Amino acid sequence: MASSDTIFALSSGGLPAGVAVIRMSGAATEHVLRLLCRVVPPERLARLVTVCAADGEELDRGLALFFKGPRSFTGEDCAELQVHGGRAIVAAILEALAAIPGLRPAEAGEFARRAFENGKMDLVEAEGLAELLQAETANQRRLAKYLADGYLSKRYDGWMARLSQARALIEAELDFADEGDIPGSVSDQVWRDVRLLVSEMEAALSDHSAEIIQEGFRVAIAGPPNAGKSSLLNYLARRDVAIVTDIAGTTRDVLSVDLDLNGTKIVLYDTAGLRETDDPVERIGIERAHATIRAADLVLYLSETGERAAQNEIETAEAKSDIIFVRSKAERDSASTSDSFLSISVLTGNGIDSLLKQIEARAARAMGGGDFATPLLIRHRNHVVSACAALIEAIEGPGTPLELRAEFLRSAADELAHLTGRVTPDALLGLIFSQFCVGK
Repeated sequence: MASSDTIFALSSGGLPAGVAVIRMSGAATEHVLRLLCRVVPPERLARLVTVCAADGEELDRGLALFFKGPRSFTGEDCAELQVHGGRAIVAAILEALAAIPGLRPAEAGEFARRAFENGKMDLVEAEGLAELLQAETANQRRLAKYLADGYLSKRYDGWMARLSQARALIEAELDFADEGDIPGSVSDQVWRDVRLLVSEMEAALSDHSAEIIQEGFRVAIAGPPNAGKSSLLNYLARRDVAIVTDIAGTTRDVLSVDLDLNGTKIVLYDTAGLRETDDPVERIGIERAHATIRAADLVLYLSETGERAAQNEIETAEAKSDIIFVRSKAERDSASTSDSFLSISVLTGNGIDSLLKQIEARAARAMGGGDFATPLLIRHRNHVVSACAALIEAIEGPGTPLELRAEFLRSAADELAHLTGRVTPDALLGLIFSQFCVGK
């Protein structure tokens, strides 16, 4: 990305559309407006203009807005053209822009990267913006907005401020231990605060709400052959995802469907029937079923009788998973629930609402109520783990020279600096911003 160029892109998505928004950012923005629109609108005020090609041909009439840097999204001079969203109109305007020397089409995420590089947002806020654009459920939207609005950045900045204070006191003891105005044993005051900081960070690491919100609450449908697993998947998906037959062993591989359950992403997995078999292909499917069960957040164990025949197998071999035992094919029964099982029927719909409520409750419990206290993304989690490890090395080394313990504090500070992007390799920045759509 050459930041000296003025960039442009269609920012409003697929065409045709009622309105198309074309954005530009860079030093030549005012020149472009004068060239194509014959006027630079007053800053932050929309103005009706005629958009023309370089040879004077009128291309469209629409609104132009100008944002003078640094009071803009990217921190540079920016402009928007809001024109009719026909393919030919947009293509003609983009062609006219590309013909102007010093202008080029923006790469994916380049507007957001310029905003980051110009101090308009930190890396966490940029990630929140990316998540906001990709959000598919209400909880994903709330999480993304929490990040984009800077709430998590404030938490990280608070951690960094406390660590900086600890480092300053340790450095003071190292550099000025012989001075009369430096109190003795300053480090005794520091390590108590560092232990509290580690406790906060470890509590954040125990919160997996962000991972569940982003990736989904994983629910494996398990049970013996012909228990109604594929039928339940199709019923909840409201389409034929899995093949349903009376032949045992029809499902050989793991199938998945994403559901939006009251704002929470639920990933349902249909698995092969659990039984002993000599069929090598079916045996592979059963092995994959067990792997899916082990990785799931919740297991729905279906059987026609409601018996907990496989309780020991599931609860022992797949001990990580929460389990709901379900009596399937209960067409003749009204919905019933006991301490042992929940009765459902995909033919009549009996019990399905109760099952969904239980899944929703288990998901909410796994997310800790969804209060977004410190919802660590995967990248954040890795840095916090490393920072905690360095702080623990510093705390648990009372016999270690103070210089070395101070170095552990510095390493922890570097890890926290990576969170907000104060210290971040260009390769990582390129990876993060490449996940944005073009025009953002």
